[in-house]
Amino acid sequence: MRKVTSLFAAAALTVGGIHFAAGIKDAAAQDYKDEYGVSTVVPEPFPWGIAAETWADLVAERTDGRINLRVHPGAELVQGNQTREFTALRRGSIDMAVGSTINWSPQIKELNLFSLPFLMPDYEAIDALTQGEVGEDLFNILEENGVVPLAWAENGFRELTNSQHEVRTPEDLEGLKIRVVGSPLFNDIFTTLGANPTQMSWADAQPALTSGAVDGQENPLTIYTNLNMHELGQDYVTLWGYVADPLIFAVNPDVWNSFTEEDQKIVREAAVEAGQVGIDAARDGLVPPDTSLIEEIEAEGVEVTRLSEEERQAFVEATRPVYDEWAQEIGEDLVRKAEEAIENR
Repeated sequence: MRKVTSLFAAAALTVGGIHFAAGIKDAAAQDYKDEYGVSTVVPEPFPWGIAAETWADLVAERTDGRINLRVHPGAELVQGNQTREFTALRRGSIDMAVGSTINWSPQIKELNLFSLPFLMPDYEAIDALTQGEVGEDLFNILEENGVVPLAWAENGFRELTNSQHEVRTPEDLEGLKIRVVGSPLFNDIFTTLGANPTQMSWADAQPALTSGAVDGQENPLTIYTNLNMHELGQDYVTLWGYVADPLIFAVNPDVWNSFTEEDQKIVREAAVEAGQVGIDAARDGLVPPDTSLIEEIEAEGVEVTRLSEEERQAFVEATRPVYDEWAQEIGEDLVRKAEEAIENR
């Protein structure tokens, strides 16, 4: 605080009224909470947790301790029910969150955009959406629905794993029991591909995979490696990048409005920087020429299948009816804008 106070004092020598403004800022800061809860799903060393913890560290440092964020992984602030997170944030039960677009899609249908099967062929396509007009449109929608979005991070492309056999064609999925997240769009995708999708929490999924009650699952490879899924019998990995899961830094409006403009700027800029740290972590070892994370998985004896363009296209065509149906639900104008942004990336 000494440094900040001295800066305001210096400003008061040259500009009338600044010292008084500083007094207002100090008074406002006295009304700040001792600690602000940040909801997230997974902790460090997952990229998601890295992004959240980096945000907390940067904010504490740059506000000289005026604003202290405490990260609560495991969606513990909503008793582990990830899909309730957005509602809790909007109502003020949660101060802040680094949330999944998948988990928030039940309340914000437009966020299903990122779960349209095979919309995004590569990381540049994700960036074309989140860092362009589509991302701005989605942030406007979030604001209209009662939260203040600040920045993007990333959980990564979701890849397919199973314990039974290599999956190289849509027919290879026939009859496989696949654990999916709690979104009807994911149910539709895997049902269309002939699999048997099963929605369950991750706490239930781990023993189900171990016992063979469930054959496979879909998650980013950073989740696969950090949880040692090869030890759960997930011996086959298919790199198909069928959907991605961008993350959003957001704040409850009442909390946001309680901050001074100076602190709002600090919190927002810290979120942007932390988001980039999380994105880099989510892509580390997965973007050619550095594919070291994939090589680590193969070193465990796991069979990793890399689809050719023709093989991937077979999945694209098989899931096209789901894509078209959900494009109408999401909003055809938004989907069209996303397609054009990706084509022009």
